[in-house]
Amino acid sequence: MADQPAGDSVLFEVVDEVAWVTINRPEARNAINQAVSEGLAAAWNRVESDDEIAVAVLTGAGEVAFSAGADLKEMAARAERVFPTQFAKGLLAEGGVTKPVIAAVNGVAYAGGFNLVMQCDLCVAAEHARFGILEAKVGRGSPWGAQLGWLIPPRVAIELLCTAEPIAAQRAYELGLVNRVVPADQLKAAAAELAAAIAANAPLTVRAGKAMIRATAGLSPAEAAAVADEIYEPVYASDDAQEGPRAFAEKRPPRWQGR
Repeated sequence: MADQPAGDSVLFEVVDEVAWVTINRPEARNAINQAVSEGLAAAWNRVESDDEIAVAVLTGAGEVAFSAGADLKEMAARAERVFPTQFAKGLLAEGGVTKPVIAAVNGVAYAGGFNLVMQCDLCVAAEHARFGILEAKVGRGSPWGAQLGWLIPPRVAIELLCTAEPIAAQRAYELGLVNRVVPADQLKAAAAELAAAIAANAPLTVRAGKAMIRATAGLSPAEAAAVADEIYEPVYASDDAQEGPRAFAEKRPPRWQGR
């Protein structure tokens, strides 16, 4: 099943409970303009509201760029002096996507493109992928870089922000920013394999796991435990919590209902 949430700038396809969201501006290195921003917003709304979707994969068209960041030509035409409003809402915004989202990084992920990678929950990268926060080279800001503090060591985060020099996929993997690095021709298959492993599991438990990690970052152990208990309470009370042990006892695959 395939459709396009906002014209041709963002492609959307659902295969076996996995939504494939593709930024489709390869001629502009998949730069994020207003059309892409609107297309991504529509895609995330669809991912969150469609009960047939268990997980999403975000990638870019072509083999050169996941996304090179904001469309600087469009930005220059607007002459904005504030943080671009189209980037203010994303996967991490309150009320955003509760289902896991995988970044399949098929090339450079720079500036706003790096922001999109960080907003995703998991990352599979092609060997030639590169990650960078280039705003210091063009006099722009990167407040979204605050997330880096719990993704990678602070000194590495400062280096990325202040030197504006990109790092290779292997280095990103060593830092824990990337889950898997694969040859370019295996990227889609690797992302699909990871997505399938997630989709096979109990959806409420999966979403709670994502929510717990996001919600407890920076909390004390006691605070984290209290937040985690609250997040998992509806999981224990769900029908799926009964279905899992029942299926195990009956030696059959579980039939998850998401309730």
